[in-house]
Amino acid sequence: MLSRATKEPQCAIAAPVSRHNRQQYRTGAHMLNALWLGFFLVAAAAALAQWLLGGQADVFSSMVQALFAMARLSVEVMVLLFGTLTLWLGFLRIAEKAGVVEWLAKMLGPLFAKLMPEVPRGHPALGLITLNFAANGLGLDNAATPMGLKAMRALQELNPQPDTATNAQILFLVLNASSLTLLPVTIFMYRMQQGAADPTLVFLPILLATSASTLVGLFSVALMQRLPLFSPVVLAYLVPVGLALAAFMAFLATLSAAALAQLSSLMGNLTLFALIVLFVGLGALRKVAVYDSFIEGAKEGFDVARNLLPYLVAMLCAVGVFRASGALEYALSAIRWTVDVLGVDARFVDALPTALVKPFSGSAARAMLIETMQSQGVDSFAALAAATIQGSTETTFYVLAVYFGAVGIQRARHAVPCALVAELAGVVAAIVVCYRFFG
Repeated sequence: MLSRATKEPQCAIAAPVSRHNRQQYRTGAHMLNALWLGFFLVAAAAALAQWLLGGQADVFSSMVQALFAMARLSVEVMVLLFGTLTLWLGFLRIAEKAGVVEWLAKMLGPLFAKLMPEVPRGHPALGLITLNFAANGLGLDNAATPMGLKAMRALQELNPQPDTATNAQILFLVLNASSLTLLPVTIFMYRMQQGAADPTLVFLPILLATSASTLVGLFSVALMQRLPLFSPVVLAYLVPVGLALAAFMAFLATLSAAALAQLSSLMGNLTLFALIVLFVGLGALRKVAVYDSFIEGAKEGFDVARNLLPYLVAMLCAVGVFRASGALEYALSAIRWTVDVLGVDARFVDALPTALVKPFSGSAARAMLIETMQSQGVDSFAALAAATIQGSTETTFYVLAVYFGAVGIQRARHAVPCALVAELAGVVAAIVVCYRFFG
């Protein structure tokens, strides 16, 4: 272990830790530990209530079974991650040696200098962050995760406290957890499978809701880190992007359902393959040994995936016990009672199971969405709201476990509350937008 005196010269490119940041380190030091413990304590309380008050002694059996089921699910997820990470980190290594990442970093240097002042201009992490956001925006989940993990590892190289998240890492994670998705193809697929008359009916509601989530995530982190969002440099980047996004949305709104679905599929697959050809082609032009570089990156991907398993097992098992204990059902009942007391339309409550489990498990949220479609009707208000929530929110705790787990971050600081605020904004915006669109 290097001493503080030894570390400081090596991390001179990173911003010094201010008194404000040191306070954040202390207050957020045990956030993930408290969160993980809280799942088990709340689950235990809910299970005892079911046993002592409801006479349901089998709840403990369900909780134990959930532990083993989630442990098995963690391994199944890892099998998928092994292949995905190995493949895409291999291509990313080619892109890195071909200069793609360096070029993106230089182009976005002035913007990131304002938003991530501790990251030096031209650092490879900036290009990787850009690639990750682009992949998320196009719905390329398989490509986005390896790019994001590569970016997180690059940011970790600048971290003066390896077990504590830096401001740049937190901003990147929160924006990733509330990522803007332009083409929610999977939601269309679920609705089509369930017999929806217009599978793309929720496209604009999802786009509006996920935009709200992303903006709230950005502003919440900016508030905590005191970022100059309204500086001329930042606005010079964000305003043209916003205008281009608005124009793209207006264009998509003119397309029929069939044309939109066809465009979504074409853009996703074409973009994905174009990236591969671009990386390999530029590598060949610049005399990069593309095969050797791919193998080098693939080995790194294998190591990253292997190190994720303990974090996934820990988080998914905690979530499984929480669900099996009945705590989720208690929360829904309390919400429904509160809404009834306030005299507010309670139709949205039937869509909340998707919202409540989405931060923990994407597969559980998909199951909740499909169950809502089947029980309420695919074009019912509850099903439309659930689909919008599914498309405009992210598996926040999964992202936390994977991204921070990949680099050994244990102290998340304000990453969890900021990510959850963005998640809540996405849910609230989805409900409001659905009432506006679907009555």
